[in-house]
Amino acid sequence: MAAYTADALILRTYKLGESDRLVVFLTRDRGKKRGVAKNARNSRRRFGGALEPMTVGRVGYVERERRDLLNYVEPVRSPFLAASAEAFGYAGYFAELIDEWAPEADPNETLFRLGASIVDALAARVPVDPLARYFEYWLLRLQGVYRTDPRASTAARAFLDAARGCSPLAVADVAVSERTLREIETSHQALFAMHLEKDLKSARVLREMRRG
Repeated sequence: MAAYTADALILRTYKLGESDRLVVFLTRDRGKKRGVAKNARNSRRRFGGALEPMTVGRVGYVERERRDLLNYVEPVRSPFLAASAEAFGYAGYFAELIDEWAPEADPNETLFRLGASIVDALAARVPVDPLARYFEYWLLRLQGVYRTDPRASTAARAFLDAARGCSPLAVADVAVSERTLREIETSHQALFAMHLEKDLKSARVLREMRRG
């Protein structure tokens, strides 16, 4: 067994047995991992809120033959500093997308940096709707599957051109209408559905939140 420490992005957790959780996390240097957080369901003292989706932290884990063991998570940044229900919902959406696209144990520092930069933007209270379109655009580009919709409006193309040349924090300064954001969202969701061959649970939740 080998012990490691790494910068990581928490993606998802699942109940495991009566007291443990299985934690999916993306490390900067060793790709996506899965580790058992012992007694995480019964005691918040060891992990506290550090297992929330899109939390950036320093993790300590032990690689084992069957399942890795997650010893600790020291949170550094969290999207929950944004303190809005909308930001909470989008954090789950971003985490689910990264989890679906990142293969196991395949290092991808660029993907890690994209996720971490989105957390910074959420914490800085960048409007989440345009930020989500920015994230989708760059995730699709990183995976090599992005293609411009030939039917895209001039406004949609202008937003995506701006997204290609700015940071997540700067998205707040890009003028875009809600109608244009919905157009881009529809285009991106079609690409996700085609390549992932399913509808994301978190995307359905966001649509229901918007209707509510």
